[in-house]
Order: sequence, then C-alpha cells, then structure tokens
Amino acid sequence: MKTQVAIIGGGPSGLLLSQLLHTRGIDSVVLERQTKDYVLSRIRAGVLEQGLLRLMEEAGCADRMHREGFTHDGTLISCGDELFRIDFTEHTGTPVMVYGQTEITRDLYAAREAAGAEIVFSVGSVVIHGADTDAPHVTYEKDGETHRIDCDFIAGCDGFHGVSRQTIPLSVRKEYEKVYPFGWLGILSETQPVNEELIYANSERGFALCSMRNEKLSRYYIQCSLSDKPEDWTDEAFWQELKRRIPADQAEHLVTGPSIEKSIAPLRSFVTEPMQWGRLFLCGDAAHIVPPTGAKGLNTAASDVHYLYNALRDFYEQDTRDGLDGYSQKALARIWKAERFSWWFSSLMHRYPDQSEFDLKMQRAEIEFLRTNAAAQKAMAENYVGLPY
Repeated sequence: MKTQVAIIGGGPSGLLLSQLLHTRGIDSVVLERQTKDYVLSRIRAGVLEQGLLRLMEEAGCADRMHREGFTHDGTLISCGDELFRIDFTEHTGTPVMVYGQTEITRDLYAAREAAGAEIVFSVGSVVIHGADTDAPHVTYEKDGETHRIDCDFIAGCDGFHGVSRQTIPLSVRKEYEKVYPFGWLGILSETQPVNEELIYANSERGFALCSMRNEKLSRYYIQCSLSDKPEDWTDEAFWQELKRRIPADQAEHLVTGPSIEKSIAPLRSFVTEPMQWGRLFLCGDAAHIVPPTGAKGLNTAASDVHYLYNALRDFYEQDTRDGLDGYSQKALARIWKAERFSWWFSSLMHRYPDQSEFDLKMQRAEIEFLRTNAAAQKAMAENYVGLPY
C-alpha cells in the first residue's frame, strides 16, 4: 500500500488530521490499535477552544457540534463556600464550547467513512522504518499477516504509550515530566448538572470539579489518593464527598444518581522535544500530556494538528518545506504555554500532601487575588479559551 501521509492512531487528532488533509486532496491511511467501538467508548473531557471549533468547521464536521454543543461564556471557582465567576466573553470576547470528545471522534469517523477513507483497526506490531530518510514506511500486522505502507510522511497520533515517540532515538529526544501526588476520581451520571457552568472547587478536603456533557448527563471529579481504586468508592460515598467539597448552596441542589462510568486518572505534565524526527511528526499525547485541570489535552492536540496540516498543505501545494522544518519549534512554543497554565491551575486548586501552613496561605491569597483583580481574571480567561495558534 502507498499513501502520502501514514497516520498512526485513530483517535480525534489522527482523524482530524486525516479529514483536513482530505479536504485538500492529500491522501492518508489511519492505523488504529483498537477497534472503533473501543475508541468510542473512551470517556474524555469536552471543553473545546475556538481553535478546535474552527478546525472542525474547516474539516466539514461541525454541524452536529454547533447544534448540540453548549456555549459557555465563563466558569465558576470556589474556595470553601465562596464562589466567584470568571467571565470569558467579557475579558476575551470568546466563549468555549462543551461537547464531549467522544462526540468529536464520532463526527470525525462519520466524515472519514463517508469519504471512503482507509482506516485500519485492530492492528498490531506497528513499526516505523526509515523516518530519518526520504523513503519512510510503516509495517503492521493484521489478521496474522504483515502489511506495509510506503509514504511521504508519518504522523504519530498514537498517544503516550504508542510507538511513534519511542521511534525517535534517545540521543535525539529529551523528555520533561512532573508527576502529581494525587489522581482524579471521576464519574459519569445521567443526572442534571448542578450548575449551567463548570465549577472548579478548592476545599480543605481536596479539589472537585462539576462538569457536564449535556442537560441530562453530568461529569464530576474529586481529588483522590493515587492508591485508591474505583471499586473503593461506592456511588454514595462519592456523592457525599463531592457535597463536602463544593459550596453548600450548590451541594443543596446537587442531583445524585447511579454512576454509569467510574474511573481514576493520574495527573502528569509531560513534554518531549523535539516533536519531529526526519519525516516523523508527533501530535497530541504522543508528544505531551497536561493535567486535566483546564481541559487542555484535546485542545493542545488540535493545535499540533493545525500546525502539521498547514505544513503538509504548504509542502504539497506550494512545494515548500518551511512549515515542516519549523513544525516542532512552532508547536512546542504553544505547548509550553498550555503546560504552564495547566500546572498553575492545578497548583491553585489542589491540596498537596507536603503543603505547609504558609503554602496554604499563599494558595488562598492567589485565589483571592484572582477573585478581585481584573487583570488576573483576563489572563486566566485568555489561557482558558485558548491562546492563538
């Protein structure tokens, strides 16, 4: 098989890149380790920056998103029972949209299948060959047979545990990482959200987040120990703990119900440099991880896709390599700013096991400064809605 761009990973970043390339007549093949049903079963955050919305529009996949998504003009932050609002549109003129990552993926699969795209599921033993040459290729196994794809370029959209980043020699790449000493216990419930906007809560008992997918589907999180397991928490215990961490007037109106999904996610900040090696380019979680505070994971992947898509378009349409040669530098400049915001917001809202009384006073002072200072609110709003590409 031969294609122009081999894309490893059939999640939202790989699918979005494939669909965008398709709109410009650039061929691609997508390889996915899991089944389509498995990919669509993964529960992820769904706060979308305007940059991602524009990419979905350019890809021709935005109709359902605009029809069913929820525009949010701000977010709520609490410290104990004190609650205040950061107004995105007042400070930036730009809202965000709440629309589940699963729905983004579903829309992209529908568009790719309608276009007759080549998406190969349940592949194994993926190996990238000759990425540092002018003739790269990818081999993989499917149904007991070995297959080969010859291509011009390879996009590694296969996540943190994928093969793409590992293909770049250790002598070339450098990795930066911070592992946080807690996780997030999250549940999904078929209940009305406690508030029409997200609530980020700092409490003496730890962080909590009240989020939603739609008017009848809520997503809630609480900070937990890394040693905890989902089965350690009954639904009743989760709801009781959540109520203790959010303002009393919000807890009073919290609608509880059986969880339909429950999981624990560790928190990590991670970046690899560079994000390219020869004709191999990394996108999304293959190159960087952010803690979920502030919902930057999918949005940082989208900015990578933007830079890579435009670089490939310039190569095929204008015969210039400038965008490709500068991809890593341009992508990383924005990634580190998103990493900073996610690190700052996580540090602001969580309780750390080694925090001293002084540390807690500084954290409270930082929250109070954010509550009362318009410039601080503007800076947060600019980062939350997404820095420009």
